[in-house]
Amino acid sequence: MAIAPQSFRYEHDAETGVATITFDRPQRYNALTFEVYRELRDVLRALDTEPGVRSILLTGAGKAFCSGGDVEDIIGPLLARDYRGLLEFTRGTGDVILAMLRCRHPIVGGLNGTVAGAGAVIATACDVRIAAETARIAFLFTKVGLSGADMGATWLLPRIVGMGRAMELLMTGDFLAADEAARIGLYNRVVAAGELAAEARRWAEALARGPAFGLEITKKMVLREAAMDLESAMAAEVEIQAACMQDPNFRAAYEAFREKRPPEFDRS
Repeated sequence: MAIAPQSFRYEHDAETGVATITFDRPQRYNALTFEVYRELRDVLRALDTEPGVRSILLTGAGKAFCSGGDVEDIIGPLLARDYRGLLEFTRGTGDVILAMLRCRHPIVGGLNGTVAGAGAVIATACDVRIAAETARIAFLFTKVGLSGADMGATWLLPRIVGMGRAMELLMTGDFLAADEAARIGLYNRVVAAGELAAEARRWAEALARGPAFGLEITKKMVLREAAMDLESAMAAEVEIQAACMQDPNFRAAYEAFREKRPPEFDRS
């Protein structure tokens, strides 16, 4: 089945292997709707096995990456739901993050402008975050009377910035400037706003050229080992690394080293 979402833009560059998802409601600062949540989950699940896709670039059109749930299209209608209806919604939003984390391909977040609420959690779930100098980020949940425990934020954020900073960001809901977000490790790189699109794509293309199996295992093990003790993690790593040594890309890298040229990995 062709991937053709209606609520955001999707492109697949067959030459580079980069699939690009662009939130495309710039007049609403790319606020999320029920449809965006549903289609984003479904597209991310499909990309896990989509032929020819080797990395994913997630970004936004206009002056924002994503400002979170749309006040008119989501927040208002939620007030009319009972607990079961609300639980259906929160499970669906969590499924978006699970789809990102379970996707075998590297996901690069190209963060432009406002990164807030659910948009901040989606950004945090990316494997690499390249941000414009204008990309302020805030986990706004307590600002609207909710908890910071939303869409996996309280699992993800402490693992990236540490317990103390995560507690501060999740409890206050305050915006963090791009340079400070980079200083604490939340952003991997910060670039001028005019350079963001090219830099984020450069990262996505570089990862797409990498060894598909090796990158997939790296992502899976980083997440899996977060819940392991040292002995269990070491036991898992020695077994999976031995399996990776049977992958053709291990030999390809060795042969390229001997021939003094860049490796050409099989990325199927």
